[in-house]
Formats: sequence, C-alpha cells, structure tokens
Amino acid sequence: MFNKLSFLISTALCLLPGALAWGAAGHEIVATLAQMHLHPSVLPVLCDLLSPPDGNEAAPFARPCHLAPIAAWADRVKREPQYRYTSVLHYVNAVDDSPAETCAFPGPHGWQGSAHQNVLGAVRNTTGLLQRFVQDGAGDLADAADALKFLVHYVGDMHQPLHLTGRLRGGNGARVRFEGRITSLHSVWDGLLLAQSLRSLPYNYTRPLPGSRGRAVEAHLRDTIYDPFIRRVMWEGFGLDDAGRFGDVSEWLACPAQDGEPPSLLQRVQTVLELAGNGSDGSEEDDEVLCPHAWTEAIHELNCALPVWPPELEDAFVAFERAEAEFGYGTVDEKAEAELGGDAMDEQASQTSSSYPPPVVLPASYSARVHDQWVLERLMAMAGIRLAGILNGIVLGGEAAGSLVVVDPIIEASLALV
Repeated sequence: MFNKLSFLISTALCLLPGALAWGAAGHEIVATLAQMHLHPSVLPVLCDLLSPPDGNEAAPFARPCHLAPIAAWADRVKREPQYRYTSVLHYVNAVDDSPAETCAFPGPHGWQGSAHQNVLGAVRNTTGLLQRFVQDGAGDLADAADALKFLVHYVGDMHQPLHLTGRLRGGNGARVRFEGRITSLHSVWDGLLLAQSLRSLPYNYTRPLPGSRGRAVEAHLRDTIYDPFIRRVMWEGFGLDDAGRFGDVSEWLACPAQDGEPPSLLQRVQTVLELAGNGSDGSEEDDEVLCPHAWTEAIHELNCALPVWPPELEDAFVAFERAEAEFGYGTVDEKAEAELGGDAMDEQASQTSSSYPPPVVLPASYSARVHDQWVLERLMAMAGIRLAGILNGIVLGGEAAGSLVVVDPIIEASLALV
C-alpha cells in the first residue's frame, strides 16, 4: 500500500507547475494554513474581493471560497506585460550576501536594486493598499483583488530561504544532482524537498483527522495531494492532540520595538534616488505591527546556519559563478522557464554541458537534515500564521489595532500574539 501511495504522490507532483516559487503546492499549503487561522468574519470579506456578489445570492457570502487557488497566481502572471514590473518583487538580495561563508541581511551596502522594490517592500505595499480599500473604500476593486493575490503569494515567498539571497540568483544558477535528477538548488527548495516529504509521510495522515478538532481542520482541506502534509503540521506541529513542536508560535507575529526618530526628508529622498546598494539597514519596511524584515532575518540565516548552501560545495558554487560571468551559461532564461517549467534547468544543462561545470551531488544527508529538523513544515507554518495575522488585521481594523491576531482553529478564539 505504501509503495502504491508513494507512486501516486510522485506522479501527481510531477504534474504540478515546477517553476513556481515554493512550487504551487507550497504556496497553497501556506494559504490553507492561513485560512485555518482567520477570524470568522474575515474570509467572507476576502471572498467578496475575489468574487464580488452580484446581488442574486440567497444569503451573503454563500459562494464557496478558498485562498489556496489564488496562492500561485502571482507567479503565473509575472511575465505578462501588465505585471512584468512585479518580477523583482518575489525576492530580496543583499549586496554583501554570499552564503554559506557570509550571511548579510542586508549588510553595510544595503539591498540590490531600487529602494522598496523587493519582497519585503511588496508585503508592506500590498498590505497598505488592501487595508485602505477595505477600511476606507479607497482605490479600485480590481486593484484590491490583485493586491490580495499578490500578498498571499509574497508572504509565502519571503519564507523560502533562497528568495532572500542573490547568490547565483537565489540558487537558480547552482546546478545540483538531487535524487538522480539534474536541477538547480532553487528548484530543490521550491518543490523537490516537499515532494520527497510527501512521499514519506506516515500513512495515517492520508485519512481525515479524528474528533471535533480534526473536523475543524478537515473543513479547510480540498482533497489535494498535500492534505496529509497539512494534517501532520496541524496535528504534530501546532499540537491538536498534545503539545506541538511549535512551542514558540506565540512569538511568530512579534515585532521589535521601533526606536529613534522618523527619517528626515533628506534621508527619504536619498533612499529613493539610490538605485543600487541603497545603504538600507533593512528595517525601513518594518513597524511595531508589521515587520517583514525582522520576520525574515532568521529565515535568511538558514542559508548559512542549516546550511542551505553546504560549505563543502563552496568550490563548485564559485565555479558556477565564474562560468556564468564568462559564458552566461546556467541562466534559465524566462522563455525557457515559462515553457519548460521545472525542466528548464535540465534542458539547458544538456545544451551547455561542454562548457559549464558539472552538477554537484546533494548527499542524502542534506535532505535528511531538512526533514529531521522539520524545516519545511516550520517555514510554511510560520508563513501561514503571519499571513493570517496580516489579513485579520486588514479586515478587523480597530479590533486588532496595535497588534496582529490569529484564530485558533480548534477553540475558535482570537489570540493576540504580540
């Protein structure tokens, strides 16, 4: 039975889009976990943004609605002309960052690119746009719906460690062999580690969770290939049945106190005009309620501490960087990525193998460390809690002033986590 289940999971995962950040499945997992922690009054408001009522419903908010189907939308549209400007908003790169040797976030020379044009600024901007529409009616409905879809996605992106470093374009240029397949380090983290995890889940998580607590979780599941993963995160991670692995969940929405005076006009102008190495300390997107930089500092550190970039492979990573500088090879161009999805790296590898360094093998101990430490489960759970907190804050407004709240899906009580 287990072998048959593993085969079915592997086959289904091969059919998922492979070039998406966290993979479509990863983003949908984050969105589902977030939905479980929304205040009961919040989801109907979000549903009306995504599918405005036409006045013919028998009852308000009667339409089926789920956040998961919109979770990967931002990846699907980022190459369309009207959304091409968003392609830089899925990641943030520090000038001084070079894991595993140096993890700077951002370091003395700040971020690459224009000020605020990164995933941290995108979370801040889409939150503000959506909040102004929901609370004040400011702006256009279509823009607010887009902001919601972008926000759901960007919060997921900022919990993927390779979206927080620019080395070899977030690992896209690092050719590796993983489970016999030539791919990129980025693709390993986007989906292949998750696929490996799904194949090894205990069989009992393929069945609905028991009892009233289990039913509270099952109400948000959609009969997907990753339902067992979510069940395990809820049961063992958040602790539906006993004390969970996530003992620090009450800290996940906390933001550090903001000290000092607001930046002067001159400082703000200098930040806007500086296009590269903008000298930021990273905290310009943070306040005492929403702090994407503070939230992602520890996630970025995984690039060195886990490490996402094994130091024993440093010579190979340097060789890839030299090859890219000399030949331009190893870059999965946008057209190839769009057409070939997760096989883009495989395709280009066969075309450039004569001049590009060979892939390096990621040993079994690499993925074992990720799975043993529950790295994927923890990152996706953190993303889900933070997304829920942001969405609750946007809709609840004054009820959540000064803090972000989530709802325990089991006891259906609001929990202030700041």
